[in-house]
Amino acid sequence: MNMQAMMRQAQKLQNDMLKEKQIIDNTTFSGENGLVKVKVNGKKELLEVNIDNSNFDKDDLEMLQDMILIAVNEAFKKVDQMTEEKMGKFSNLTGGLF
Repeated sequence: MNMQAMMRQAQKLQNDMLKEKQIIDNTTFSGENGLVKVKVNGKKELLEVNIDNSNFDKDDLEMLQDMILIAVNEAFKKVDQMTEEKMGKFSNLTGGLF
């Protein structure tokens, strides 16, 4: 296989990977555990927190849900920062996928 064909194949692979990543990023995932239900997207962003309100005052419940949403998204950002720090050295090899 010549070098030009290898480069085309690598570009196709990179484009395929980016398309799949976009599909994942735009997908909504849900999780449920007893009194708590959450929705996140493929970018690891918490979209929604729902807590069974049978044990909470409505105002307290909304504030708790907002606080959980903010805290989880902050933790996800820290994961992304560390991933970028640790994996950034490989960006030349992967075409900047990390």
